[in-house]
Amino acid sequence: MKKSLKKNGNLMKLLNCRSGLKGHRKWGLSCALFIAFAAIFFCANLSDSLAEPEDRSDSGYLGSSQCRSCHEKFYQLWGSSHHGLAMQPYTESFAEKNLKPQLDEIVIGKIRYRAVIDEGPGFVIESESQKQKKYPILHILGGKNVYYFLTPLEKGHLQTLPVAYDVNKQQWFDTAASGVRHFPDRTDEAVHWTDREYTFNTSCYACHVSQLVKNYDPKTDTYNTQWKEPGINCETCHGPADEHVRVCRQAGEGNVPKDMKLKTITQSRGFTGHQVDSACSTCHAKGMPITNEFIPGDDFFQHCDLVTLENPDFYPDGRDLGENYTFTSWRMSPCTQSGKLDCVSCHTSSGRFRFKDKPNDACISCHPAKDKNFQAHTHHEKSVVQCIQCHMPMTDFARMNRSDHSMRPPMPSATIQFQSPNACNLCHKDKDAKWADGHVRQWHKKDYQKPTLETAALIDQARKGDWKNLSEMLAYLQQKDKYEIFANSLIRLLINNDDPRIAVVLTELLKNDPSPLVRSSAANVLGYRLDEKTIPALAKATEDAYRLVRIRAVPSLPSVPERMIPADHRNAVKNASQEYVASMASRPDDAMSHYNLGNFYRDGGKLKQAIGSYETAIKLQKDLILPYVNASFAYNLLGDNDTAAERLKQAIAIDPNSIAAHLNLAMLYGEMGQRDKAAREFRTTFKIDSRSAVATYNLCILLAETKPQESIVWGRKAVQLQPKNARYAYTLAFYLHRAEQSDKVVALLQPFVDRHTTEVDIYMLLAGVYEQMGDRSAAIKVYETAAENKQLSEQVHSGFRMHIQRLTSQ
Repeated sequence: MKKSLKKNGNLMKLLNCRSGLKGHRKWGLSCALFIAFAAIFFCANLSDSLAEPEDRSDSGYLGSSQCRSCHEKFYQLWGSSHHGLAMQPYTESFAEKNLKPQLDEIVIGKIRYRAVIDEGPGFVIESESQKQKKYPILHILGGKNVYYFLTPLEKGHLQTLPVAYDVNKQQWFDTAASGVRHFPDRTDEAVHWTDREYTFNTSCYACHVSQLVKNYDPKTDTYNTQWKEPGINCETCHGPADEHVRVCRQAGEGNVPKDMKLKTITQSRGFTGHQVDSACSTCHAKGMPITNEFIPGDDFFQHCDLVTLENPDFYPDGRDLGENYTFTSWRMSPCTQSGKLDCVSCHTSSGRFRFKDKPNDACISCHPAKDKNFQAHTHHEKSVVQCIQCHMPMTDFARMNRSDHSMRPPMPSATIQFQSPNACNLCHKDKDAKWADGHVRQWHKKDYQKPTLETAALIDQARKGDWKNLSEMLAYLQQKDKYEIFANSLIRLLINNDDPRIAVVLTELLKNDPSPLVRSSAANVLGYRLDEKTIPALAKATEDAYRLVRIRAVPSLPSVPERMIPADHRNAVKNASQEYVASMASRPDDAMSHYNLGNFYRDGGKLKQAIGSYETAIKLQKDLILPYVNASFAYNLLGDNDTAAERLKQAIAIDPNSIAAHLNLAMLYGEMGQRDKAAREFRTTFKIDSRSAVATYNLCILLAETKPQESIVWGRKAVQLQPKNARYAYTLAFYLHRAEQSDKVVALLQPFVDRHTTEVDIYMLLAGVYEQMGDRSAAIKVYETAAENKQLSEQVHSGFRMHIQRLTSQ
């Protein structure tokens, strides 16, 4: 893999998996997998492993009971809210009040499960054949739509039980089955309930309890998790209260201190709308933590990354398919762009909807004209429909109801094109989207759906690897009035395209886009396109004001020689490197953190440390393909090809359709001289992915000696898949020339010469063919074109001028 199979100057291209983002796996319980705010471990030097942050759980935090004496009303409102009850201990009285007995067993595979709640302490019985096992119910999560239940397992793991309770339907159901996505273009499957995705300590904890310390020991993979109190308490949103209590007591009853020593995160108290939203979004977002240090008042993008429409849990138009929480769609809302509207404009701090009794009041303060002309605007009676039914339609996933916070109007055309939900048909279930679209277009002369449909179509194409409209994608990214979420989604999807125009556009965005999210994604994608222009831009980005941008810019730079890093940015790169390792340490029990750290070490030449990180990732999540593939690459670089091949075979055993594993195994076999096995794996790759130009190109080379006609067939496929790839075209032309098909060589290569390609071999081969055909003038013209190509070096020019002189002197 390091030097791959080489034939006629054609190097096989290694497919290398590197990711800064955690993509779709097999999602299960709808917990915020990405939130974990406690304390961060900073590395003075680049540590070789991830360590647990120090315990700061008692740093000024007193607990909600200390607030009650002065704030009884708020305490009562909070205590009965879904924030206050986000997690609670299981008791017999709770079960009697809130649950109905489970009469029928839930069957998962060959195992049966039943919750027993009427025999004292609750438990779940697992039955298989004649064997039974009891799992005690220790804690309860949620309650707005669903109750999930936790049980203690070995090594301190708190695990979500396989049966959950639907609050609205008052029935028990299969926890994992409810989390299966119904994608329009792919299948999904349930995760087993003992999987780490359902481990509370790993996945759900920070949004259900307060001031938690994970106490994870990576050496033994054990937890001693502790928290101040269950639920989301007062200090989660207001910060530690010890100084607040002190100054208030010092001031005496009835006196208000000048400095209350407490944060109330509202715009009326001097915070920005984004700061308010950030305080909520750490739990109400689908993203990735990059620190454990968030405190109220901080900016979200200093501590988290955000998942956008590159993820299939969103439809291409941004509507919810899987569980996405709220923050992504919220940032798509035109109402939030001014910064005046924030979360607490409509919700209380305990999460309640302020306008429950009069929902339209949430909107009319900003849209009074719409209220005065309600029927003309909605084409419905005011008594029949509310603003939020059309602009914030409610859908459900995993038995949990959620409102679309993008606040966009109904778009039935998007339903027709992408199968996404629309508000019209959520009410008019007896009608179809074409019926709704007809009414919308009749009522509105302006086609307000068009911009969303056009951008969503680009995202849909990019997801599918369809780049026929790449120019339009890049044009959208350069618009000043582009939507942040749509733009960010396109940028992340462009990672799978190596068109040189992309780097130009993304470099400009990295330098000048106002969104730290967009800048961070541009940095991440540019990390795969290192050259004399992108390297300085990435180095400069390590000085960005936002941590998210800095740590997305730095991971690719360890592979860059120091001389190529501008001197005035080298200290920033070093600091950002330490910051990056620290961000990986924020979740030492997360496989992707170790995987990303492995990539960082590998790119820096620290192969043994890289392997250690990859192997830890494999230990933590045995079905995650990426660390197997990249571990094989590191083993290969160390000369251990047997272990490299074994890791790839293990990856294929987990996922027989893994393109990365098959392709890299083919490359490895090629390097090891096992040509038949290499060809077999390339064929398998192409069978799985008929768009794999890399596989077809390498089959062309591999089969050239033994099966020359089939070699040409594969070469044609490679050129068809990547018609602008000069190396692919040259390789096919080389074998066509060998097969004495000179006319086809001319037809294939002349367009590249006309476009002034930089592939020197193309000029040489085409001119040579013309000479063999006796067309000396055509050969001279090719040499002249090459000699005048300013993108080629003077040494190359000199060689071509010699050929011109040779032919003209004959």
